[in-house]
Amino acid sequence: MGLGVFIHRSDSRYDDTPAERYQFPGNYLTRVQACIQNWIVYLEPSKVPNTRGYFAIAKVEKVVPDPTAENMYLALIEQGSYMDFINPVSFNDGTNIVERGLLNEKGRISGRAQSAVRPILQEDFDRILELGFNEQQPELPRIGEIEEDQPFPGMAEDQAPFVFEQPRVRVNQMTSRVVRDRLFRRLILKAYDKRCAITGLQLINGGGRAEVDAAHIKPVEANGPDILSNGIALSGTAHWMFDRGLISLTDGHEIMISRHVNNPDSVEILINRSGKAIVPGLPVNQPHPSFLKWHRENCFKV
Repeated sequence: MGLGVFIHRSDSRYDDTPAERYQFPGNYLTRVQACIQNWIVYLEPSKVPNTRGYFAIAKVEKVVPDPTAENMYLALIEQGSYMDFINPVSFNDGTNIVERGLLNEKGRISGRAQSAVRPILQEDFDRILELGFNEQQPELPRIGEIEEDQPFPGMAEDQAPFVFEQPRVRVNQMTSRVVRDRLFRRLILKAYDKRCAITGLQLINGGGRAEVDAAHIKPVEANGPDILSNGIALSGTAHWMFDRGLISLTDGHEIMISRHVNNPDSVEILINRSGKAIVPGLPVNQPHPSFLKWHRENCFKV
């Protein structure tokens, strides 16, 4: 088993869903099979506009032939393993590339960098992991979310940055619900600038805590993934209404109000003036239509 790099474009022509599957041609089969039951890092090429660079990690569960395409295969991702980086990592930081194993004996980037699937050295994987999950100013939980005697794993103290000092050990914690909840909160609040998507309010209390929640659109209990496109920042009231199906979103992010709301005028006052959810600018970071469709069909009270 080995660690790997899978190249993925947000505008990919392949049938890819990074949190679920990665489609690839047969010439990469041996390389992908080497990653089974191990971790891979996703990389978006630098030629993609607004590239995210190295943007996520996931664990390959198994490889199967693609039943819909000849000589194509699917790397199936282990459920609950995919996680977007809080900080997308650039292929080149301005002084050097972070994936040092791609350098040849002359210190130049070798042709291996063009491969859609390639192995990656442990030290390079560790470096990318640390950069991707490092928070110089960690997001504090809302009051009451954790007990004082139950510090978050990996945190030396309440104010310490979330750093993967021992990436080879920390990566094994990525399937922990506690760890993933904390990372998911940081991911969503950073993408939404700590602002409620429904009300538009950005409230920070005296202790430096953002008074918004990181809500899953399709909940974890329904196998909703911990990915940015399945998340939305909501204030406590908006989160309560969203979970109970009293509000939802169209694919165009217009805010829908259920007929079951007992005081619709009050809810309309709560909603920001645009009538649309305030979401990240990049389409790839916005709520995905498939998750919004799930919420409308399974939660929203028509």
